[in-house]
Amino acid sequence: MGKVRIAVFGAGNWGRNHVRTLASMPDVSSVVVCDTDPTKREAIAVQVPGVETVASFDEIGDKVDGVVVATPASVHGNIALQAIELGLPVLVEKPLALSLDEAKTIVDASKRADVPVLVGHLLLFHPVVIRLRELVQAGDFGDLYYLYSQRVNLGQIRPDENALWSFGPHDVSVAMYLLDEYPSSVSAHGQSFLQPGVEDVVFMSMEFASGRMAHMQMSWLDPHKERKLTVVGSKKMAVFDDMAPREKLRIYDKGVERPPEYRSYGESLAVREGDVLIPRVPLTEPLRAELQHFVAVVRDGVAPVVTARDGYEVVRVLASASESLAGGGTMVPVSSD
Repeated sequence: MGKVRIAVFGAGNWGRNHVRTLASMPDVSSVVVCDTDPTKREAIAVQVPGVETVASFDEIGDKVDGVVVATPASVHGNIALQAIELGLPVLVEKPLALSLDEAKTIVDASKRADVPVLVGHLLLFHPVVIRLRELVQAGDFGDLYYLYSQRVNLGQIRPDENALWSFGPHDVSVAMYLLDEYPSSVSAHGQSFLQPGVEDVVFMSMEFASGRMAHMQMSWLDPHKERKLTVVGSKKMAVFDDMAPREKLRIYDKGVERPPEYRSYGESLAVREGDVLIPRVPLTEPLRAELQHFVAVVRDGVAPVVTARDGYEVVRVLASASESLAGGGTMVPVSSD
């Protein structure tokens, strides 16, 4: 197969980013945009000249080789299952689904039909996150103790999913990617200030069987726009600030050391202050990297980096967190498969 033809479902804010990026890629011959809203179809046709627009899946026929689903999460499953039935590889934006049952249905359908389904865990294509994983696996951080993240801003407010389901897939997927471990239990506290029953702010904690932990702050009701991750290990620590225009990653040669022999408790722990390293990381656009990978899956049959199963595991964590949220923040075991 030479160049590929891709359909993008959803011409909202993020769908437009997919369309613009795909239309600029040399390995993509055409982009078909599907949206039920005629105003959005007209707008995208003006913004990205040359794309074709349709109103429903029925109008696509045999025009495409792969499908990107960038609609509201409530209809992810319906479109993904239609694509699988037609044998079309599909990239589903996060979250894969809003329920564990629907996510499992997509996983099973993908496996049964032998059709690849990718999930848009975008940060797993971020060069800084990839570098962090390399450093963790190389042992640079020593024993990895914990990590915490902040994903907050003012807007965009969603009526069909709360801050947990809107922002959580990013940080849950990154935590599992860096720790190389699934959480054993989770707790979540939140509050609905703007819309009844839709939490605008959520604080979530994950605990792992290894004793490590991860904490996440998620909100679209905050005066700051923060996209920050802090990783703490026994040898080194790191801060990934995705809002920084440059120098997004800083490695701190800091830690607390316990001498092999000591006379008193006060001498048993010593704080170590070292240098701060700003590694050179190529700032590749994560969305372009993700879509280039999807094109390679469609055209060349390469194995997906982020599979439907990975999306299911994230939904599994979020479903347990939702249970905790509804129960006032109690610690809830992450359901077993």
